[in-house]
Parts: sequence; structure tokens; C-alpha cells
Amino acid sequence: MDHALTHDADILIVGGGLSGTMLAAQLMRLPGKRKVLVIEPRAELGRGEAYSAVELGHTLNGNAARMSVDPDNADDLTQWLTDYIAGGGWPESDQQHVPISELFPPRGIFGLYAQQRLAEAQAVGALNGSTVEHVRAEVVDLQTGTENVRLTLSDGQCLQAAFAVLATGMFPAARTPQTQSSGLNAAALDPWDVAAMRQLDPQSTVMIIGSGLTMVDAVVSLDQAGHRGPIEVFSRHGLLPHVRRQPPAWVDFLAQDQSIRTPRQLMRELRRHCRDAIALGIDWQAPLDTVRAHIGRLWHQATDVQRRQFVRHVRPWWESHHHRSPPLSAELVERLYKEGRLRIHAASFKGLERSTGDSVSIRLRRRGEAHSCVVSGAALINSSGIEYDWRRVARPLPRQLLARGLVRPGPLALGIAAEVDGAVLNAEGQPASRLFAMGPPLRGMWWESTAVTDVASQAKALAGRLVR
Repeated sequence: MDHALTHDADILIVGGGLSGTMLAAQLMRLPGKRKVLVIEPRAELGRGEAYSAVELGHTLNGNAARMSVDPDNADDLTQWLTDYIAGGGWPESDQQHVPISELFPPRGIFGLYAQQRLAEAQAVGALNGSTVEHVRAEVVDLQTGTENVRLTLSDGQCLQAAFAVLATGMFPAARTPQTQSSGLNAAALDPWDVAAMRQLDPQSTVMIIGSGLTMVDAVVSLDQAGHRGPIEVFSRHGLLPHVRRQPPAWVDFLAQDQSIRTPRQLMRELRRHCRDAIALGIDWQAPLDTVRAHIGRLWHQATDVQRRQFVRHVRPWWESHHHRSPPLSAELVERLYKEGRLRIHAASFKGLERSTGDSVSIRLRRRGEAHSCVVSGAALINSSGIEYDWRRVARPLPRQLLARGLVRPGPLALGIAAEVDGAVLNAEGQPASRLFAMGPPLRGMWWESTAVTDVASQAKALAGRLVR
């Protein structure tokens, strides 16, 4: 049988959030005729978990100049926003009192930007006879053959193509079923569900597990819902994200000194440059921001021991210093903290306790204490970030891929393992010829594989690889 006759598409993209949408756009811009199907259960492409937010207060944590989906034009989002605002969109933007390149757009508006760039790419592809189609379903199984990849969808449909790409995006802990569930999600409010928060007594106590950027979003949600009571935040190290500022340029010291390779060397040299910056009256974020471009290389060339050292000893501080909060959100958190309404506790979540009445009770072990304790509040929010370990994600496709041995966990069980070009490694460590991955699933390969600019670069490289 001619296998080409059985193909429903040339390329199947599993996931239509930002990763899958950017890959589809890059494929449309390349010469040649091809049919691309994007399988995504949401009603729209380009949004995914991150950019489906509808509240204006849920903004990007990077300014426009840092968030272009065009790897060849860092000003692409700035240019799009300029036109969008001039056309009457986002009138609230003038509240930030900064140039457009320094604006932190709402995530819902960023989703519009990604969708428009896809539409423009589709128009280019149409000139060559190329198409992108949205198949609204969830992929529940995947099988690879010598000549094709076959997907089984939640509606019973089967699709085949020469190649498939896992662009599954992120699995937020607050919204992802867990294989070993603590019951936390069943008892907790969604961090972004403002409507549910409006049902709370405005003066009640709300508990939040986790103190990263999801916590910041949760605080914004509570504020927009009219909550005015105490907020108790519990996280292992009790660290808050720093506010993102716009520091001046700093020398790229990692490009100048290739001998810096280990986490210890990196931290020692980074601290030295931060001290030098402060002595000159320059923001310490300036040296830190130069590290971003080198993280993929440093992580990829590190040994597993070095990676483990980084995760164990550096990660909490890296997350709080590098994954910084947008200014307006940070101002709200700081104000509530100074008012005493928001308190941060260094404590580990140990599980739910039986609750009485309308309260929720949890067991915690505070840092430095041998015994656990129970605390209660009117509501609980799970803001523990992203679940990167696919073995803990109780969704059909990750479970099937692991069970079939088509993928294996990435370094330190972060995402899945792959070659440099995105070819997925199976359980025996052999690269697939027809199955690829990009974006957040490659967290273990590059550490930072979730930022817009990282995903944009991966999309361009992978599109070229697939077309070749």
C-alpha cells in the first residue's frame, strides 16, 4: 500500500498553545506545500494555559521588548502593540506610564498577538498551497511506525502523518491531575478563577501553597474579586519573586569567559558582577539578565551531579530572582505585605486535614521545626507552579507515551529526553525518526525551555528540520 494515501497530514502538532502555534506559523512561512493539523481541545489556537487569561491584571512577567514571537525581530511585539493601542485596543495601557517597549501586556492580549501572527503566516503559506487546520480534540494515544505516526483522539478519530510534534506546553500543578494525588486540587480554588473567589467572604482568610509567579497571579485574582481579608502564603523557602525592572546593559561576562561551566563557578562570578554593578550605582538585575542567553548551553553541558546541585541549592533563588514579577502585580503584593494582610511563611505542605464547617485545614511543617502543625482558612489556593515530571501527570497521552516506551523522562525527570534537534528519545535512549518535541517538555534538556523567546527559536529550528 502507498503509505502517502493514508496520511491525513504531513505534520501533526500535538497541542495548540503558544508552542504549537509558533511551530505552525514557522512551517507556513517556509517554501513548499504542506498540510499541518494542530490538535488542541481549546476553542482557539495560540492561547493554551498561559494566554487564556481574561483578566487584565494577569499580565506577562516580561515587557514587550522581551516577548517577541519572531526570533528574527525582537521588536515584533512592540510593533504589534503600537498598532493595537493606536487602533483603540487596551486603553488601560497608559496606566503603566512607560514606553510601549516596556509595557507588560495582559496575557489575553498577548494571545491575540500570537493568533494574528499565525493568521498572517497562514496567508503566506496559502500562496504555496500550505494549510493549517485546528482539530478540536485531545490526543489520548500515539503510535509510531516506520513510515508514519498515528494519533488516537478523544473523539475516537485517528490521524496519520509523516511526522508528529509534542508541543504539549505546560502542565500547571493547579489544573493537572496527578498520578499520586494529595487531593489538593479538589480542595483548592483555581488561582485564576476570579468568579469563584467572588463567592468568598471578603474578610475571610485565604491560604496559598507556593510563593512564585502563580501566587502573584492568585493575589491579583483575589484583589479583583474584592477580597480584603488575610492571605497566608506557605512555601518551602518563603521566597517572593523580585519585581522586574529595566536595567541598563551589562557586559556579557559568560561570552567572554568560556571557562565558567559549573553552578558554583557561575554563582561566584555572578555575585561578583552584581557587587560591581551595585558599587557603580547600577541595578543588580543588569548582570543577572546577561546570564539568560547562556543557560541552555550551561545546563546542557553540565553533568547530572552538577544539575542536581543547581536544583537543590540554587533553584529557589534562581526562580525568585530570574522569574520576576510584573511591576503592577509586584506593587499589589508589596502593598498587601506592608499592610500585614499578606504574610509569607517558610513551610512545607504535608497534606490536607479533615475540615469542619466551611473551613479548609492543611498540615504544614514550618522550616526549622521538627513537628508539623495544622492551619485553617476559609479557602485554599494551589499555586505550586508547573508539574514538569511526566510520570506524575495523570493525563492519557503522557501516560501512554511512557507506558509504550516511546518517551523517557528527561534529566532529573524534568520533561522528556530528546536530541538537540528535538527528536524524542525512547525508553532505550534511541532517537525517533518521526516524533519530535519542543517547548516546556524539553525543560530537562535546556532548563529554560518555557520563555517565549526560547520557544520561538525552537519553533524556527524545528520547522526547518521537519521540512528538510
